[in-house]
Amino acid sequence: MAHLLGAESLHLEYPTRVVLDAVTLGVSEGDRIGIVGRNGDGKSSLLRLLAGQLEPTSGRVTRRGGVRVGLLDQSDTLDDTQTVGHSIVADMPEHVWAGDSRVRDVIAGLVADLPFTALVGTLSGGQRRRVALAALLVSEWDVLALDEPTNHLDLEGIAWLAEHLRRRWARNAGGLLVVTHDRWFLDEVSTTTWEVHDRTVEPFEGGYAAWVLQRVERDRQAAATEARRRNLMRKELAWLRRGAPARTSKPKFRIDAANQLIADVPEPRDRLELSRLATARLGKDVIDLLGVGVSFDGREVLRDVEWRIAPGERTAILGANGAGKSTLLGLIAGTVAPTTGRVKRGTTVRLAVLDQQFSELAEIAGDRVRDVLARTRASYVVDGKELTPAQLLERLGFAREHLSARVSELSGGQKRRLQLLLVLLGEPNVLVLDEPTNDVDTDMLAALEDLLDSWPGTLLVVSHDRYLIERVTDQQHAILDGRLRHLPGGVDEYTRLRREESERARSPEPIESVDQLRAVSAEPGRSEPAEAPSPASSGAQQRAARKELNATERQLDRVGARIASLHERMAAHDPSDYEGLGRLHDDLREAESEQATLEERWLELSETVG
Repeated sequence: MAHLLGAESLHLEYPTRVVLDAVTLGVSEGDRIGIVGRNGDGKSSLLRLLAGQLEPTSGRVTRRGGVRVGLLDQSDTLDDTQTVGHSIVADMPEHVWAGDSRVRDVIAGLVADLPFTALVGTLSGGQRRRVALAALLVSEWDVLALDEPTNHLDLEGIAWLAEHLRRRWARNAGGLLVVTHDRWFLDEVSTTTWEVHDRTVEPFEGGYAAWVLQRVERDRQAAATEARRRNLMRKELAWLRRGAPARTSKPKFRIDAANQLIADVPEPRDRLELSRLATARLGKDVIDLLGVGVSFDGREVLRDVEWRIAPGERTAILGANGAGKSTLLGLIAGTVAPTTGRVKRGTTVRLAVLDQQFSELAEIAGDRVRDVLARTRASYVVDGKELTPAQLLERLGFAREHLSARVSELSGGQKRRLQLLLVLLGEPNVLVLDEPTNDVDTDMLAALEDLLDSWPGTLLVVSHDRYLIERVTDQQHAILDGRLRHLPGGVDEYTRLRREESERARSPEPIESVDQLRAVSAEPGRSEPAEAPSPASSGAQQRAARKELNATERQLDRVGARIASLHERMAAHDPSDYEGLGRLHDDLREAESEQATLEERWLELSETVG
């Protein structure tokens, strides 16, 4: 494959430290490279060096003649006085860009909800980020270098971007370099992984899952180093191999050897024990949303929400931007009052929210981390072991030398670690994580997931990080058309429902003008016109519906008895028999899914019978 660009003996040094030393690497046609590493190890600096935006202290970056490199930096370079349309397509005539299918696809995928005439200065940070990404993708590039491109994108936006990058170039053409904390996205778009660590760059074959597999093998062979990190990666690998084996099927190395590595690694969570502990701490009543609806200025955001949150429940809440996820969290936290229905809260509930704004840290910005920890609890129990706050912070990937830093001097990832620590030290029994992956590297995410595995409480997660959702939660709900819907099929079912909704809303006519483009790319979450009421059912239909209703009730009784029996069998089962418990848990999930389907059918029939 033809060479596109490369680096020879790169050395990058700042007054306080060396970032990269003697790094030599290259990018060829067809390369799709994901870049991983801890915060501060030099991922973004490497990207800017290769894109020509940063000069190395020594060494050089080579580039084939005529190669065009496009960079999405983390800094905001948009002009506040320009419109959204001009920022994306510049002075390109409307008939030119509207006739280009690739440009239309980018606009529809990223900025469909933004008016072309809106000034950039009036946009939010997330909207500006999407405009910058769209402006980059509409142009022709031989190499794309993307630094955290999934920030501020919802699940559909991330899926769209992955698909766009997969088909942007022919198989052996173009080059992609991407730095992101989104591990699902890394697996979708990358065929090679570069790990930036200890002033060097180490290449691995395959995406994130393959990198974990090879990294575990490397650590096993060098058993004297990084014991804590190695064990964490082994646990991550165990989840990957058990939950999604197809992810590690492509790399050309021995899967049998990898399976031997994880033979003695238990399941990530002992669900039975966590459920028992959660019930003991919370009781049977947590938070019930009973027929809840919320409206703002006459606009209905949520309607007919019926959700009884159970002790020990680990649920992800999915939905497009603006669907009402934050409103639902406000109902749960008590900061939003329902317009209709009521919210019932258990007397023992102690709820904590890990939000996106670092609000807990504002009042202690001038304090040193050591002083902040000194004012907290003396110890915290994790996996049956008593840890000091400093030890817990170290487990979250926080270096001990940072204990002397002031809170305001910490990086975004370090603030997120400290914020999580302070939340956990408050001993909540209901924890809400609102986009916890922002400003966090993959090592920190693995540490966070490991810590949550042993946390005995009710966990609610709002995130667009598909990997995190599938890793730390046991079930998923989605907000669709203002209603809360359980998803037995998980994220795959959600993306299918959203795709079907988008296809129904799409105009069948060919796009010939900008007005049509904006109509096609209107917000996909808009509700469909209400269907005309159907005529009254005939007497025969009523009798058939009543007969099916009675049969459904009998099926519900049988399924309910089976679920109760499975709970009893799990409670009496040997806790050390992980395989047996896993089979019982799978049977329970299947029975609960069947029960949910029957309940939906029962409700439909009840409306028919009247």
